[in-house]
Amino acid sequence: MSNEQKWAFPPEVQPKGDETQFDLVRALDAVVLLRSEIPEDSMTASTLGTERGGYGVVIREDGLVLTIGYLVNEASQIWLTTNRGQVIEAHPLAFDQSTGFALVQALGKLDAPHLLRGSSADVNIGDSVFVIGHGGTAHSLKTRVTAKQEFAGYWEYVLDEALFTSPAHPQWGGAALLDAQGDLIGIGSLLVQQEVKGENIHVNMFVPIDHLNPILDSLLKTGRGPNPPRPWLGMYTQDPDGKLVVGRLTAGGPAERAGVKVGDMVLGVGEQRVKDLATLFRTVWGLGPAGVKVPLMIARSGDVLRIAVESGDRNNYLRKPRLQ
Repeated sequence: MSNEQKWAFPPEVQPKGDETQFDLVRALDAVVLLRSEIPEDSMTASTLGTERGGYGVVIREDGLVLTIGYLVNEASQIWLTTNRGQVIEAHPLAFDQSTGFALVQALGKLDAPHLLRGSSADVNIGDSVFVIGHGGTAHSLKTRVTAKQEFAGYWEYVLDEALFTSPAHPQWGGAALLDAQGDLIGIGSLLVQQEVKGENIHVNMFVPIDHLNPILDSLLKTGRGPNPPRPWLGMYTQDPDGKLVVGRLTAGGPAERAGVKVGDMVLGVGEQRVKDLATLFRTVWGLGPAGVKVPLMIARSGDVLRIAVESGDRNNYLRKPRLQ
């Protein structure tokens, strides 16, 4: 038995079948354990590792699984494990940079039911919801929605409205967020801190399922979302004390090639000043699709520099799935 299977939530916070309005066993069995292997020379290997683990949610009878992208980006092998003990190989089908969603397809008949998709827009702050992980009730959690608000991540990522829940699930990646009816309303992405009633607590951030419906057909047909790829800088920006500071650069990425350095402070895009991550990224994306030149205003060692970065398509820097 793996270490993952040994831990369990206290019984009082586990969901119970006689307390739910849906078939709890079916919902639990629709969440699979996901393991992936990533080549050492992949772009994301140094930051996300070469062995990744989390969850996926079966969303179609044919074994289509929805998960969070960082678990499967550049994967050379993916394995799914069901609650019934089946282990089956899967193939990465699609990744959408704007939402973070990824799709994988089981390579064979998957011994697991699928979940219906609900509407994250219908869920309100304070509503009771459920976070479902692989392994049954022991790895699942009764929780509540603490916020529906904007989220910006240093990896050039913004959600206009993400779902946040507390108490937090310690193994959140790819976990299923279910509403009171047992429908899927979000996919687990992060563990973050949030101020609730004057206290900083750990919460989970979920990508709302409503973001999937408009892009699903495109993901299945082309492997990516329907919109032109956004300009990507390969510049991981942090915001300590209200300042935008370059914390890391993708080796060989657009920003590094243009001369941006770790420790640079980002003041603006062109002549437009930016004071937070969301504004920075939206201003860059507003310049045009991937390939557009991005004029950054940078502070370095007391000097103000203007550096033109020829943006790229992040997908072009990622190792592509092997053909089956």
